[in-house]
Amino acid sequence: MPKAKRHETPRKSRKSTGTLRSEAPTREASVDSGVKPATRAVKGKAAKATTNTKRAGATASARQTKRATSTDRTKAAAPREIGQAADAAGSLHTRLVAISRRLARETGRLSFALPVAHVYAPLEYAREPHERYLALAQPGIDALLVGMNPGPFGMAQTGVPFGEIAAVREYLRLDGRVHAPEGLHPKRPVEGFACARSEVSGQRFWGLFARAFPERDACFRRIFVWNFCPLAFVSETGANLTPDKLPAAERAAIEAPCDAALRAIAEALGPRLVIGVGAFARAVAERALADAPPSGGFAQILHPSPASPAANRGWEPQARAELVRLGVIAGESPK
Repeated sequence: MPKAKRHETPRKSRKSTGTLRSEAPTREASVDSGVKPATRAVKGKAAKATTNTKRAGATASARQTKRATSTDRTKAAAPREIGQAADAAGSLHTRLVAISRRLARETGRLSFALPVAHVYAPLEYAREPHERYLALAQPGIDALLVGMNPGPFGMAQTGVPFGEIAAVREYLRLDGRVHAPEGLHPKRPVEGFACARSEVSGQRFWGLFARAFPERDACFRRIFVWNFCPLAFVSETGANLTPDKLPAAERAAIEAPCDAALRAIAEALGPRLVIGVGAFARAVAERALADAPPSGGFAQILHPSPASPAANRGWEPQARAELVRLGVIAGESPK
């Protein structure tokens, strides 16, 4: 702001005449009464304007500061919320990994007699893709689906329940290193994601959910899948043996750690429903979770195995109708 010019009264000369002496006060009075009061008024207005400008500037500055602070808080809150969500997801994943590894250790100590000739433990040799699968889990899901145990061309290859290779790669977008263990049956090699054979059960299972939820993460906001028993059993001939075919003593030995793991998974995910994929899976889920049942109770869908005549008569329409009825996927409930 430019400085105001100073208006000064000229000094009187010592040699000035009386006339000048008599006129000087008049001129001085004229200057005092004309210029000085005007100057004071100008200065007063300028001072008031300056004060108002300062006040306006201070108010504007305060508003800008408040807006900046509010914006900064909003900007700071967004990463904080994202960070909290990431921490929660990381914490859940850590918890599920701990459950899985404990189950692998406990079932790894068990021994089995004939007709079991070979035992496959994908939680160990396919740990990397399995734990990447666990990272998809989210809390507060609608349904926890419980399978029986790994199939020879699904989870036994990829570490993922119903893990048919194409479904795991294309829909679940998972991959990982699989270390083939020793002592395998020659008809049942572990080739990991290089396995050329397709598992019908996994193809049917994940095909249904891929059509119900084209976006993978939308699917896992609603469901998660966990196999009750983490081991695959193979006979001397290379036939696949399911846990329900084991002798009673061996079945009881494997149930203890598997029950505990299922309880821990259900506690971590908090599902509304627990759905057995097949009658065996429903029965073990009801037993394991008897003391802490889900709020929506237990249900069952048909197992997609090609060994099931009912599944071969249109598994997807039957399973979809039941999942719609249960409110797990969208659609019209059958009348």
